[in-house]
Amino acid sequence: MVEKFIMAGDTALHICDSEEGSKVVVLLHGYLENMLVWEDFVPLLYKEARIITLDIPGHGISEVKGEIHSMDYLADTLAAALDKLNIERATIVGHSMGGYVALAFAERHANHLDGIVLLHSTPYADSEEKRKNRQREISLIKSGKKELLAHTAPEAGFAVENRNRFRTEIEDLQQTVYLTEDAGIVALLNGIIERKAQSEMLHNLDKPILFILGRKDGYIVPEVAEKMVAEHPKAKVVWLDNSGHMGFIEEAKECATAILNFIKNE
Repeated sequence: MVEKFIMAGDTALHICDSEEGSKVVVLLHGYLENMLVWEDFVPLLYKEARIITLDIPGHGISEVKGEIHSMDYLADTLAAALDKLNIERATIVGHSMGGYVALAFAERHANHLDGIVLLHSTPYADSEEKRKNRQREISLIKSGKKELLAHTAPEAGFAVENRNRFRTEIEDLQQTVYLTEDAGIVALLNGIIERKAQSEMLHNLDKPILFILGRKDGYIVPEVAEKMVAEHPKAKVVWLDNSGHMGFIEEAKECATAILNFIKNE
């Protein structure tokens, strides 16, 4: 993987690019993560496709641009990055928040899309309760209490029975939160809060779709996941029976196999 900075539109973007492969897969990380979260996962994929990871602006060391990073802005930045890399089409894999960016990309740049993978993510807008929770997180950040997020959020992503086994990974994610710019966290939270529902767009999308879901996901509980599956019958679905919200870590091989099978059949 070649690590570099590029200008994607007017945004300085930190990326890694394996640079080889006829098929291109872009991995978009989730909230309070950065591209390093894929470090152990990429080797399961890169022999079969060109793999690109990036720090979504606001996280990692990509640029923070203003107080709201809308999903549309992030999708346009990704499109500009692909243009800069001379990539015409790609499969976009979005984990959690990364899935919201992938959906905006599908809506705005479908001509650059081979397929979309929602990895522990949904096309639904935030409920009022979720918006209030995100506003509380913004208040925590602005009041200098980021350590409360670091202490709780990473561990909550894993199934209860997996937390001891992945203690090192959880601690790495906690450290990631501490290192993330406060302004970047707030900008992304504001963008997540204001995002629109994308169910209708996804239903009408004339591209291959894959849902990868965890049976023990505490963020996307099974009832919500099953509702999403029922509403999108043309989507392929892979259930990870022993995963929470972090299936690409908790069941990495199964998750990678699902993605590779998907791109082979696009």
